[in-house]
Amino acid sequence: MADSFEPRPLFGGAITVSLPSTLQDVSEIRQVPDNQEVYLDPLGFTSIVFDILERVEKPDLEALKFHLDDLVDEDAGQTKVWRTGDAYCAKLPQGTPVFTLMATSPPGEKMRGRANEPEFVVMLLILLRLVEQQTDVIVAINAPHVKGEFEEGSVDLEHGRGGLLVERAEKWRDEVLRTFEVKDWGLFGGNGD
Repeated sequence: MADSFEPRPLFGGAITVSLPSTLQDVSEIRQVPDNQEVYLDPLGFTSIVFDILERVEKPDLEALKFHLDDLVDEDAGQTKVWRTGDAYCAKLPQGTPVFTLMATSPPGEKMRGRANEPEFVVMLLILLRLVEQQTDVIVAINAPHVKGEFEEGSVDLEHGRGGLLVERAEKWRDEVLRTFEVKDWGLFGGNGD
């Protein structure tokens, strides 16, 4: 199924980004921390999380892996990073450091024992390093692979085969990189320049 994308305001409109039109804002269902925006695919199990965090004072790729470890928490030792790389965010100031990562991890503690417990989760991360604002923005696209929801054997990341769920998540990532725009820099403190 091809996604159609539409602009969405994040953090009260301080940021805009195009997301699949079918995604539901999780804050309409449950409490979400003020520094997060979370959207869930009602047609599957994939989610996208935007997290505004204090800048980690580490070199860029180390910071990316630090944020990954923070996300997977207790499963950090079982998480496998498949790819990292530089990226470009079209609507951020030129020279803004942007990095991506693809990793897999076992299902998190909250997913274990559920009827739809995934066999594994593919995570696509984007790290936007807003140096002057002393801020790291993490965008995490989580694609849980639940038995019966993906073709067994279609995912072989070691040999470059991601399967349909990963391909879809990559399209979401690419759309975020193309459309993520800060409309109000005051969101990050300071005078809003």
